[in-house]
Amino acid sequence: MALAETVGIIIHAFNEEDRIGMTIYALKKISCVEKILVIDDGSSDSTAEVARISGAEVLRLEKNLGKGKALKKGLETIETTIVAFVDADIGETAIEIEKLILPVLEGHADVTIAKIPFVPGKGGFGIVKKFSRLALEKLTGIGLESVLSGQRCFRREIMNPQFLKYNRFGIEFGMTVDLINSNLRIMEVPIQIQHRVTGKDLKGFIHRGKQFFDILTVFLSKSLLKY
Repeated sequence: MALAETVGIIIHAFNEEDRIGMTIYALKKISCVEKILVIDDGSSDSTAEVARISGAEVLRLEKNLGKGKALKKGLETIETTIVAFVDADIGETAIEIEKLILPVLEGHADVTIAKIPFVPGKGGFGIVKKFSRLALEKLTGIGLESVLSGQRCFRREIMNPQFLKYNRFGIEFGMTVDLINSNLRIMEVPIQIQHRVTGKDLKGFIHRGKQFFDILTVFLSKSLLKY
Protein backbone atom coordinates (compact mmCIF):
# COMPACT_ATOMS: atom_id res chain seq x y z
CA MET A 1 0.00 0.00 0.00
CA ALA A 2 1.41 3.37 -1.01
CA LEU A 3 1.75 5.93 1.77
CA ALA A 4 -0.23 8.46 -0.28
CA GLU A 5 -3.35 6.29 -0.41
CA THR A 6 -6.44 7.79 1.23
CA VAL A 7 -9.91 6.31 1.57
CA GLY A 8 -13.20 8.17 1.43
CA ILE A 9 -16.86 7.17 1.53
CA ILE A 10 -19.65 8.74 -0.51
CA ILE A 11 -23.19 8.12 0.71
CA HIS A 12 -26.15 9.06 -1.46
CA ALA A 13 -29.07 9.84 0.83
CA PHE A 14 -32.67 10.82 0.26
CA ASN A 15 -34.96 11.05 3.31
CA GLU A 16 -32.84 8.68 5.41
CA GLU A 17 -32.91 10.47 8.78
CA ASP A 18 -33.85 7.24 10.58
CA ARG A 19 -30.83 5.19 9.43
CA ILE A 20 -28.10 7.51 8.17
CA GLY A 21 -26.70 8.13 11.66
CA MET A 22 -26.15 4.43 12.38
CA THR A 23 -24.55 3.97 8.97
CA ILE A 24 -22.07 6.79 9.58
CA TYR A 25 -21.19 5.64 13.11
CA ALA A 26 -20.39 2.16 11.78
CA LEU A 27 -18.24 3.53 8.95
CA LYS A 28 -16.27 5.66 11.41
CA LYS A 29 -15.12 2.45 13.11
CA ILE A 30 -13.18 1.46 9.97
CA SER A 31 -9.66 2.66 10.71
CA CYS A 32 -8.58 3.27 7.10
CA VAL A 33 -11.55 5.57 6.31
CA GLU A 34 -10.46 9.21 6.44
CA LYS A 35 -13.51 11.01 5.07
CA ILE A 36 -17.25 10.37 4.92
CA LEU A 37 -19.22 12.57 2.53
CA VAL A 38 -23.02 12.46 2.49
CA ILE A 39 -24.80 13.79 -0.60
CA ASP A 40 -28.22 14.84 0.66
CA ASP A 41 -30.23 14.60 -2.55
CA GLY A 42 -32.93 17.16 -1.80
CA SER A 43 -34.31 15.44 1.31
CA SER A 44 -37.39 16.91 2.95
CA ASP A 45 -36.51 15.45 6.37
CA SER A 46 -33.53 15.93 8.72
CA THR A 47 -31.09 13.72 6.81
CA ALA A 48 -28.48 16.48 6.44
CA GLU A 49 -28.63 17.51 10.11
CA VAL A 50 -28.37 13.92 11.38
CA ALA A 51 -25.44 13.25 9.05
CA ARG A 52 -23.55 16.32 10.30
CA ILE A 53 -24.19 15.49 13.95
CA SER A 54 -22.96 11.94 13.28
CA GLY A 55 -19.63 13.26 12.01
CA ALA A 56 -19.93 13.28 8.22
CA GLU A 57 -19.33 16.10 5.80
CA VAL A 58 -22.53 16.99 3.96
CA LEU A 59 -23.18 18.32 0.48
CA ARG A 60 -26.82 19.33 0.35
CA LEU A 61 -28.56 19.52 -3.01
CA GLU A 62 -31.53 21.86 -3.14
CA LYS A 63 -33.56 19.50 -5.30
CA ASN A 64 -33.53 15.78 -5.96
CA LEU A 65 -31.20 15.04 -8.88
CA GLY A 66 -31.19 11.25 -8.68
CA LYS A 67 -28.48 8.88 -7.52
CA GLY A 68 -26.19 9.05 -10.56
CA LYS A 69 -25.95 12.84 -10.66
CA ALA A 70 -25.61 13.01 -6.88
CA LEU A 71 -22.73 10.52 -6.87
CA LYS A 72 -21.06 12.46 -9.67
CA LYS A 73 -21.17 15.61 -7.53
CA GLY A 74 -19.70 13.59 -4.69
CA LEU A 75 -16.78 12.48 -6.86
CA GLU A 76 -16.19 16.09 -7.88
CA THR A 77 -16.01 17.04 -4.21
CA ILE A 78 -14.03 14.25 -2.56
CA GLU A 79 -10.27 14.09 -3.06
CA THR A 80 -9.29 10.67 -1.70
CA THR A 81 -7.47 8.22 -3.97
CA ILE A 82 -9.86 5.38 -3.11
CA VAL A 83 -13.62 5.84 -2.88
CA ALA A 84 -16.47 3.61 -1.74
CA PHE A 85 -20.11 4.16 -2.63
CA VAL A 86 -22.29 3.13 0.31
CA ASP A 87 -26.08 3.09 0.65
CA ALA A 88 -27.47 5.22 3.46
CA ASP A 89 -29.77 2.57 4.92
CA ILE A 90 -27.37 -0.26 5.87
CA GLY A 91 -26.98 0.94 9.45
CA GLU A 92 -24.64 -0.91 11.82
CA THR A 93 -23.77 -3.45 9.13
CA ALA A 94 -21.80 -0.71 7.32
CA ILE A 95 -18.76 -1.97 9.26
CA GLU A 96 -18.64 -4.72 6.61
CA ILE A 97 -17.61 -2.15 3.98
CA GLU A 98 -14.02 -2.64 5.19
CA LYS A 99 -14.05 -5.95 3.31
CA LEU A 100 -14.68 -4.02 0.08
CA ILE A 101 -11.98 -1.47 0.75
CA LEU A 102 -9.06 -3.77 1.57
CA PRO A 103 -8.68 -5.53 -1.83
CA VAL A 104 -8.50 -2.13 -3.56
CA LEU A 105 -6.24 -0.63 -0.91
CA GLU A 106 -3.89 -3.62 -1.15
CA GLY A 107 -3.80 -3.57 -4.95
CA HIS A 108 -5.69 -6.81 -5.60
CA ALA A 109 -8.56 -5.16 -7.50
CA ASP A 110 -9.47 -1.91 -9.23
CA VAL A 111 -13.13 -2.27 -8.28
CA THR A 112 -14.94 -4.34 -5.67
CA ILE A 113 -18.67 -4.98 -5.60
CA ALA A 114 -20.54 -6.26 -2.56
CA LYS A 115 -22.00 -9.73 -2.88
CA ILE A 116 -24.87 -9.90 -0.42
CA PRO A 117 -26.30 -13.29 0.64
CA PHE A 118 -29.85 -14.10 -0.39
CA VAL A 119 -32.33 -14.02 2.49
CA PRO A 120 -35.25 -16.44 1.87
CA GLY A 121 -38.69 -14.91 2.29
CA LYS A 122 -37.57 -11.30 1.89
CA GLY A 123 -37.77 -9.02 -1.11
CA GLY A 124 -39.38 -10.00 -4.40
CA PHE A 125 -39.05 -13.02 -6.63
CA GLY A 126 -35.63 -12.17 -8.03
CA ILE A 127 -36.87 -11.37 -11.55
CA VAL A 128 -35.11 -7.99 -11.79
CA LYS A 129 -31.83 -9.40 -10.45
CA LYS A 130 -31.94 -12.32 -12.88
CA PHE A 131 -32.68 -10.02 -15.79
CA SER A 132 -29.80 -7.72 -14.84
CA ARG A 133 -27.36 -10.65 -14.77
CA LEU A 134 -28.55 -11.98 -18.12
CA ALA A 135 -28.49 -8.52 -19.69
CA LEU A 136 -24.98 -7.88 -18.39
CA GLU A 137 -23.69 -11.16 -19.82
CA LYS A 138 -25.39 -10.44 -23.15
CA LEU A 139 -23.66 -7.05 -23.40
CA THR A 140 -20.23 -7.94 -22.02
CA GLY A 141 -19.83 -11.71 -22.02
CA ILE A 142 -19.06 -11.52 -18.29
CA GLY A 143 -21.19 -13.06 -15.56
CA LEU A 144 -21.54 -11.27 -12.23
CA GLU A 145 -24.02 -12.03 -9.47
CA SER A 146 -24.20 -8.61 -7.80
CA VAL A 147 -24.92 -6.35 -10.75
CA LEU A 148 -27.33 -4.14 -8.80
CA SER A 149 -25.34 -3.78 -5.59
CA GLY A 150 -24.99 -0.20 -4.40
CA GLN A 151 -21.93 -0.99 -2.27
CA ARG A 152 -18.78 -0.54 -4.37
CA CYS A 153 -15.19 0.50 -3.84
CA PHE A 154 -12.76 1.65 -6.52
CA ARG A 155 -9.65 3.62 -7.32
CA ARG A 156 -10.93 7.14 -7.94
CA GLU A 157 -8.83 7.54 -11.09
CA ILE A 158 -10.72 4.78 -12.92
CA MET A 159 -14.23 6.16 -12.35
CA ASN A 160 -15.07 8.10 -15.50
CA PRO A 161 -17.89 10.59 -14.75
CA GLN A 162 -19.69 9.17 -17.80
CA PHE A 163 -20.13 5.90 -15.86
CA LEU A 164 -22.57 7.79 -13.60
CA LYS A 165 -24.78 9.29 -16.28
CA TYR A 166 -27.64 6.80 -15.89
CA ASN A 167 -31.02 7.72 -14.45
CA ARG A 168 -32.74 6.31 -11.40
CA PHE A 169 -32.35 2.54 -11.00
CA GLY A 170 -30.27 2.18 -14.14
CA ILE A 171 -27.16 3.57 -12.43
CA GLU A 172 -25.65 0.35 -11.01
CA PHE A 173 -26.37 -1.68 -14.14
CA GLY A 174 -25.01 0.93 -16.54
CA MET A 175 -21.97 1.60 -14.36
CA THR A 176 -21.15 -2.12 -14.19
CA VAL A 177 -21.28 -2.49 -17.98
CA ASP A 178 -18.95 0.48 -18.39
CA LEU A 179 -16.50 -0.79 -15.77
CA ILE A 180 -16.29 -4.19 -17.45
CA ASN A 181 -15.82 -2.64 -20.88
CA SER A 182 -12.90 -0.66 -19.44
CA ASN A 183 -11.04 -3.94 -18.76
CA LEU A 184 -10.68 -3.28 -15.06
CA ARG A 185 -9.98 -5.86 -12.38
CA ILE A 186 -13.40 -6.36 -10.79
CA MET A 187 -13.88 -8.50 -7.70
CA GLU A 188 -17.15 -9.52 -6.05
CA VAL A 189 -16.69 -9.65 -2.28
CA PRO A 190 -19.17 -11.44 0.03
CA ILE A 191 -20.27 -9.15 2.88
CA GLN A 192 -23.01 -9.42 5.48
CA ILE A 193 -25.06 -6.23 5.26
CA GLN A 194 -28.72 -5.53 5.84
CA HIS A 195 -30.69 -2.78 4.17
CA ARG A 196 -34.28 -1.78 3.71
CA VAL A 197 -36.00 -4.48 1.66
CA THR A 198 -39.05 -3.87 -0.50
CA GLY A 199 -41.74 -6.44 0.20
CA LYS A 200 -44.25 -8.37 -1.87
CA ASP A 201 -46.91 -5.67 -1.55
CA LEU A 202 -48.17 -3.15 -4.13
CA LYS A 203 -45.49 -0.62 -3.20
CA GLY A 204 -42.80 -3.26 -3.62
CA PHE A 205 -44.06 -4.35 -7.04
CA ILE A 206 -44.21 -0.74 -8.24
CA HIS A 207 -40.63 -0.23 -7.03
CA ARG A 208 -39.37 -3.32 -8.85
CA GLY A 209 -41.35 -2.36 -11.95
CA LYS A 210 -39.46 0.95 -12.08
CA GLN A 211 -36.17 -0.93 -11.57
CA PHE A 212 -36.92 -3.27 -14.46
CA PHE A 213 -37.91 -0.43 -16.77
CA ASP A 214 -34.78 1.60 -16.02
CA ILE A 215 -32.45 -1.37 -16.47
CA LEU A 216 -34.22 -2.39 -19.68
CA THR A 217 -33.81 1.18 -20.99
CA VAL A 218 -30.05 1.09 -20.40
CA PHE A 219 -29.78 -2.40 -21.87
CA LEU A 220 -31.62 -1.44 -25.06
CA SER A 221 -29.60 1.76 -25.53
CA LYS A 222 -26.32 -0.13 -25.11
CA SER A 223 -27.51 -2.94 -27.38
CA LEU A 224 -28.17 -0.44 -30.16
CA LEU A 225 -24.65 0.98 -29.75
CA LYS A 226 -23.13 -2.49 -29.73
CA TYR A 227 -24.92 -3.80 -32.81
